[in-house]
Amino acid sequence: MSILIVDDDVELVGLLRFALHAAGYDVLTAFDGEQALLRLREHKPELVILDVNLPVRDGFQVLAELRRTSQVPVMMLTVRTTEEDEVQGLDLGADDYLRKPFSPRALLARVRSLLRRGTDAVEDPVLAWGPLSIDVERSEARVDGQSVIRLSPLELRLLRLLLSYRGRPVDADRLISFVWADRDAADREALKQVVHRLRRKLALAGGDAAWIEYVPNAGYAFTAPELS
Repeated sequence: MSILIVDDDVELVGLLRFALHAAGYDVLTAFDGEQALLRLREHKPELVILDVNLPVRDGFQVLAELRRTSQVPVMMLTVRTTEEDEVQGLDLGADDYLRKPFSPRALLARVRSLLRRGTDAVEDPVLAWGPLSIDVERSEARVDGQSVIRLSPLELRLLRLLLSYRGRPVDADRLISFVWADRDAADREALKQVVHRLRRKLALAGGDAAWIEYVPNAGYAFTAPELS
């Protein structure tokens, strides 16, 4: 599997490249936002490790451009500590966030988790409830069999779990554990942001944002009406 590291810190890139090579991954590197987009077009890696503070184009701009054409898992790196920055990354489609400084061991654990999600065995390649259907292998959903919604890995996992419960609420901690695997179960803000993004995509595709309903003291449920 190939991983693209995007960071302008040459020393850090060298350290991460060594750690990832030792773990058996092929590694590509880029040191600014423009170079990152070129590497992405040329090589199509299975995972992107993307710093926020980059020259030419910052990490948020690179992520926004990437998400127009690809749903490759993206882990963002940052020295920023405000919640707003993490929310912005998640809103643009990031799959994980790791704050500097961090250990190579911590990064490798996150990398394995993200890549494992992309290769999880899927019991039902197509899930459906009411007007919504999900093609798991294509990472896309359809409203009324027509409007196509491209799903990031986080969005796909969240919708898979909600639809598997067929309209019943799923506890927020259960959702966080399933979607992120290694995230703190108390991190509700990240979950809210992914739900917000999914609601917006449903509405833009001709569905209803209210199909993903928050049920007080119970969690979230997919409550679109069943087809008659």
